[in-house]
Formats: sequence, structure tokens, C-alpha cells
Amino acid sequence: MKTAEYIAYTIDRFPKGYVFTYADLITEVKKKEAVIKALNRMVKSGKISKLSKGKYYKPEKSVFGELPPNQRQVVKDLLEEEGKPIGYLTGYSIYNQLGLTTQVSNTIQIGKNEIRPAFKRDRYKISFIKQKNTITKENIPLLQILDTIRYIKKIPDTSLAASCKRLMAIIKDLSLYDKETMVRLAMKYPPSTRALLGAMMEELGNTKPIEPLKKSLNPITDYKFTGISKVLSTTENWNIK
Repeated sequence: MKTAEYIAYTIDRFPKGYVFTYADLITEVKKKEAVIKALNRMVKSGKISKLSKGKYYKPEKSVFGELPPNQRQVVKDLLEEEGKPIGYLTGYSIYNQLGLTTQVSNTIQIGKNEIRPAFKRDRYKISFIKQKNTITKENIPLLQILDTIRYIKKIPDTSLAASCKRLMAIIKDLSLYDKETMVRLAMKYPPSTRALLGAMMEELGNTKPIEPLKKSLNPITDYKFTGISKVLSTTENWNIK
């Protein structure tokens, strides 16, 4: 099979919206130039689209035109390395998914242990949030909740009270094990995050898991979350004003 035919055959097997690189296609180093030429021809013909340097995807068509790949596909090289998680979508990338806002942002935020400066990739701005906990597949959903609590004031098109109410609904459905794990992970977050998490969990009646949170806070420090008292009766216990 000729190089161009092999590339076309391989790409046909990729799902729509799948982002791929030269590495997904090259079997022999000496064929790199042929692969690049074949991909460039396919971009010009509209069979594939270019995301950024060395990155392409199979576009999905709709009545409104070409659909971009989902955000995870756009940054998947920043999320896993040899099958192990090294980052996760968070912040603006998950607020809509968690039911906190109807807005969909062109900023993709990634939680990582080692961060780097923000950069552009096609229409997206890629930015990073420092995560001090070890990242595992199991704890990513809990880290996403904690990140959301940490940056609750930055959630667009909503109020603190509405965001708090939605987060409590999410936390309520967690298992006791997950709640205890989230408290442990929260110890590496700012005091304001720990205070708000504690207030929400106490409101839900989860008094035992929150003891470490209470002990970790300075009893004379206040935390400002305007309007939170509308949905939390526990704010005074956590010095939330």
C-alpha cells in the first residue's frame, strides 16, 4: 500500500473529532516527508483540518458548519503520558459540564503538578492551575470539585448562592469514602476553600468527615463569600461573612 493510501485508510478509521499527529501515522522515519505532504493535501481538500502545528483532526459536519473537536481531544497530550494522568480538565472547562453555568468558554484550564505559561492552540487559550496533590484517575472528579470551590467567585453567569447550591447537590451524591478523600485532598488547598467545603458539608449533615477541616483553620480568620448565607445556615461556624 502506498503511503498516501495508507494514511487515508488509517484516518478513515479514526472517529470524527479525533486529534492525531504524525506519530499516529508514521511507521518508518524515512516516510516522514511523504506523510507531511499527504496530510497537507488532505487539509487543502477539506478531508481533515489542522488544529495547530503537527496536530490534525477529522472534522464533524453539522447544519451549522464544521464542528471543532471536544476540549479533551484538543489537549489530550497534556493530560496523559504513557497511559498515566499528568493533568485534568478543570475550571472553565468543566463549569458547564457540572451544571454551574450555561456558558462554554474558549479557555481550556488544566490542573497539573508542574505548570507552564498559558499559550494558544487554534481558537483556544490553554492555561494551567497548580495542583499540589498527586493526580490519579480516581481523584480527578474530587479535584475538579475542589478547584470549583476554590474559584467559585469566577464562575461566569451565575451567583455564589446558586453555585454553592449546585455544588452541595454534587457533594451530597458522593460516597462517604469520596467525601473523606475530598477532605484529605482539601488540606493542600487554601484555607478559604477548606472553610467553604466544611460549611457545605456541615449543611448536608456530614459532620464527622469535616473535623480535620475545622482543626486546620485559624479560628480568628474570616472568609468573604457574599450571598452564601442565603443557602448555608452554617457560615458562622466557619467564619464565612
